[in-house]
Amino acid sequence: MPSEGFVHPEFLISTAELEKRLGDKELVILDSTTHLIPDPKIVYQVVPGRADFEKAHIPGAQFVDLQQDLSDSKARFRFMLPDAASFAEAMGRFGVGEKSRVVCYSSANPWWATRVWWVLRVYGFDNAAVLDGGFQKWAREGRPIDAGPAKPRPPQRFLVRQRRPLMVGKDEVLQAIGDSAVCTLNALLPQQHAGTGGTSYGRPGRIEGSVNLPAAQLFDRETNALLPASELKRRFQAIGAFDKRVITYCGGGIAASADAFVLTLLGHPEVRLYDASLSEWATEPNLPMERG
Repeated sequence: MPSEGFVHPEFLISTAELEKRLGDKELVILDSTTHLIPDPKIVYQVVPGRADFEKAHIPGAQFVDLQQDLSDSKARFRFMLPDAASFAEAMGRFGVGEKSRVVCYSSANPWWATRVWWVLRVYGFDNAAVLDGGFQKWAREGRPIDAGPAKPRPPQRFLVRQRRPLMVGKDEVLQAIGDSAVCTLNALLPQQHAGTGGTSYGRPGRIEGSVNLPAAQLFDRETNALLPASELKRRFQAIGAFDKRVITYCGGGIAASADAFVLTLLGHPEVRLYDASLSEWATEPNLPMERG
């Protein structure tokens, strides 16, 4: 079982379990596939995966354009948390209501799904899970696939009952520097953490004092599924993440959601995500960074 050993197995769903539930009227499946195309002028172009979705998707799924539907359109940075009213309107439009069971997946990197899960959690919705292995595992196992645009669902009333303080800004991150009770955790690749290569969001390198566990190292390369809980816990413990409060970050708050999601699965009680991440930090010269 993919959820074995996790403190919160309810936040992860296997492909077999999801296939069993297809046709359940309370089930809402959200495909948030997104592609980032490197562009030296603007770091990257955001390409929603609607074409991928219309080519092949899990039956009954809705397509979520993460930047358009679930991000703050007025924010200076991409993919920032939307306000409660905008989020509630979008969820209602996708057919998510009081009794819904939401499953998030992507046919690209898994962190597009964990970002949607994290935003649902911010706004107090806990009956959501991420599909272990994503669409890649689903398709490889020969499970049912549909093509064409999403079939609209009846709209629902989505109520935001709370806004959890699961996102932080640069001030909280600045205060955490030098605080031995906080682990600031970079989810980008090792070369980006070191400032020696990969996509740069401004100044190369990392937030001063931060440690590195790339989101890509949480998943099995062959299956796209999460590594076993024991191995994931070992990796987080090795960087000191379990003894402290954690702030995850990356380039724009997406890959960081995978680290935050897995820590939550493992039962970590206090995880936050720096929403603007290096898109903000690396462009403000007064904010301390390190390289090497």
